[in-house]
Amino acid sequence: MASILFKLGLFLCVFCLALSPSQSAVLSIDLGSEWVKVAVVNLKPGQSPISIAINEMSKRKSPAIVAFQSGDRLLGEEAAGLVARYPDKVFSQIRDLIGKPFSHTKAAIDSLYLPFDIKEDSRGTASFKIDDNVGSFSVEELVAMVLSYAANLAEFHAKVPVKDAVITVPPYFGQAERKGLVQAAQLAGINVLSLLNEHSGAALQYGIDKDFSNESRHVIFYDMGSSSTYAALVYFSAYKSKEFGKTVSVNQFQVKDVRWNPELGGQNMELRLVEYFADEFNKQVGNGVDVRKFPKAMAKLKKQVKRTKEILSANTMAPISVESLYDDRDFRSTVSREKFEELCQDLWEQSLIPVKDVLKHSGLTVDEIYAVELIGGATRVPKLQAKLQDFLGRKDLDRHLDADEAIVLGAALHAANLSDGIKLNRKLGMVDGSPYEFVVELDGPGLLKDESTRQLLVQRMKKIPSKMFRSIVHDKDFEVSLAYGSESLLPPGVTSPIVAQYDLSGLTDANEKYASRNLSSPIKANLHFSLSRSGILSLDRADAVIEITEWVEVPKKNVTVENSTIASANISLEVGAKNTSEESSANSHDDAGTNNAGTNNASTNSGEEQSATDTGTEKKLKKRTFRIPLKIIEKTVGPAMSLSKASFAEAKSKLEALEKKDAERRKTAELKNNLEAYIYNTKDKLETSEEVQKISTDDERKSFVEKLDEVQEWLYMDGEDASAKEFQEHLDMLKAIGDPMFFRLKELTARPEAVKHARSYLVELQQIVHKWETNKSWLPKEKIDEVLSEAEKLKTWLDEKEAEQMKTTAFSKPAFTSEEVYLEVYDVQDKVASVNRIPKPKPKIQKPAKIETDNNEEEAKTSNTTSEEKSTQSNESASESEGSEDENVDTEPKSHDEL
Repeated sequence: MASILFKLGLFLCVFCLALSPSQSAVLSIDLGSEWVKVAVVNLKPGQSPISIAINEMSKRKSPAIVAFQSGDRLLGEEAAGLVARYPDKVFSQIRDLIGKPFSHTKAAIDSLYLPFDIKEDSRGTASFKIDDNVGSFSVEELVAMVLSYAANLAEFHAKVPVKDAVITVPPYFGQAERKGLVQAAQLAGINVLSLLNEHSGAALQYGIDKDFSNESRHVIFYDMGSSSTYAALVYFSAYKSKEFGKTVSVNQFQVKDVRWNPELGGQNMELRLVEYFADEFNKQVGNGVDVRKFPKAMAKLKKQVKRTKEILSANTMAPISVESLYDDRDFRSTVSREKFEELCQDLWEQSLIPVKDVLKHSGLTVDEIYAVELIGGATRVPKLQAKLQDFLGRKDLDRHLDADEAIVLGAALHAANLSDGIKLNRKLGMVDGSPYEFVVELDGPGLLKDESTRQLLVQRMKKIPSKMFRSIVHDKDFEVSLAYGSESLLPPGVTSPIVAQYDLSGLTDANEKYASRNLSSPIKANLHFSLSRSGILSLDRADAVIEITEWVEVPKKNVTVENSTIASANISLEVGAKNTSEESSANSHDDAGTNNAGTNNASTNSGEEQSATDTGTEKKLKKRTFRIPLKIIEKTVGPAMSLSKASFAEAKSKLEALEKKDAERRKTAELKNNLEAYIYNTKDKLETSEEVQKISTDDERKSFVEKLDEVQEWLYMDGEDASAKEFQEHLDMLKAIGDPMFFRLKELTARPEAVKHARSYLVELQQIVHKWETNKSWLPKEKIDEVLSEAEKLKTWLDEKEAEQMKTTAFSKPAFTSEEVYLEVYDVQDKVASVNRIPKPKPKIQKPAKIETDNNEEEAKTSNTTSEEKSTQSNESASESEGSEDENVDTEPKSHDEL
């Protein structure tokens, strides 16, 4: 019973620990082409466990852009305000440029009319040149700035440090993009728990609150965002599991297939409108003017076109108005939804291809699809919805998920599941797969180009994470290349299928060392690969495996033979390789002695002779295996190459310097705003408040106003480039003048209120003392007198201070303050409370003297009896103890014999 209670208590303790809220937090980041969304998981009392982190403008999504102006870096909403004025200094679409070759980046930014100044770096990727003596930045560094901004939003929202994150990626992201994004997160100081495919995040959000135990289902998630479109087929089901001895149903989903078009999105529709309105404006201006050649004009036009497209989603007509589009010319026009749909005619058909491909490769029909969930901002376009409805044969499409936030919220669930400090009650199993297939290729001396040197390593939609193993018979150093399995299915912008290259060394040396030995099989190399949770493929380790057969000396078998015909007396002992010959010999003599003692024939002379065979050593053929680690050197080149350690360290220091400068700039701006606000508020009070005139002289106010005007003039002239320290000094100087004045203003009303409160309490105290005398007669009179004395002191102090204040002018320092009054009252209240807590004494019970005497006699008798009993028990115990010791002495030899 006791053991059962112990186990039950232990279980309850563990259960309570599992349910205890954690103070840690994790975040998820949905990094898109145009926007970044952040969700935080924080099990803090009074807060939703998963919530969206809003930005400084109280918006639930932020622009994923970075801007530089006058040497300062701006992020998010701050940067968005500069797009139309400084399009060459505001860097957008950076997620889609990570891991891309220079030529692809150049073509992409030109097609979007982005006037970025880029150059090709040593890896063959684009480097963005920044003026104002800032230098240049790689795409990883720019993405790191956006991720750092997102992490700061999460920390401000959670009020605790947040470093662990899940970052979503589109399914078509290849190895270079995924590696680059992980490095960007590391530059931002973020620990990436996992990269998560966007469709898996949406599937998590879809299935977390549903029950699939009665019915499994196929769901297509259709996502058209700003720059890409994909359709993912996901199978939802349930399986049985044991929890705390009970059988429960656990939901799960598996991504069956995903197809995409990385160059089709909402931007394509907007560009059709941009081209349409650019042609219209060129016709209005004439003289061969092409507005497309002017970056500022195109930035203004693109900004307004985005708004026009949004209006067309809810209206059949939409206006566009751009002030001073070019050469101080305004542009105004309108467009109908019908014209918009006509301009994008070919895009509607392209938008159906991902859905058609998913159905084709899965072998499913439209009727077998339970739902088609729409996510992504571009799915709000009515014509797109109509095309999907016609193809699917459905009157209504499924829009149960938030088109903007479903992915980031699902990623937050995944982050909570991966976190050590946070566990959610709901469970949903996830099985995602690799969107690309990969092969491993081997090259080196003596290796022929055949099936053995090019093998399929990862098939498409293989479960992630996974580990793979390959073995090749070879005896010389060689190269290992990892590549996409199909050149027809490559990530956008990728020109070479190779994703990683490695040099393996040490195999040649191992062959030279062991070639002279008796090899039982050819030397081979074992290669160990892994496909991480983030979908990144790598060669983790390699070793040479050498098997040799050789003669080794081992102890001979030890056999004892007797004349007896009893077969069971024959003993055969095989000594292991680790036993020494001396141990074997000793064992032989022990066995011999035992056997001789057990025989009845009188052969004493033969017993004195050697009765066991001499145990020497013999040679035996044994197989031995050696595993020698091989040295792996990565030699990946091109856009797939990650930042080197030196480049990473340099980038890290650059970003830290920017962070420090940004913090100083924010502090400076805050102090400048505080100084400006103080000046305006103070001047307004001095000029309009009649109460201020009661507590200050005309000269005092005039002098203060002059000082305020002086600082204000400095603020807008010399103070434009002032430091935070200078703003703080000017603010402190003004407060040194104004604080005493405004303190007198506050005391003008606060002090009479405090005095009124004190005198009211003195009246109330008389009633309290009266109740004590009536209802609490046990209270010591000296304690009550102390309370009355304290009350009298307070009354005298108030009378004296009020009389002194009457003699003091309103322009001078007050004789006493409201705070002093409240402190005096609190002292008296503490004294009253201490007296009021004195408990009523318990009544004393007096016993008759005779009964008490009898009781004493009985207690004495009982005590004597008890003493005698204890003495007797003690003697008996001692006797038993002695007997016990005697018994132990007798039994110990017996016990030893048995052992």
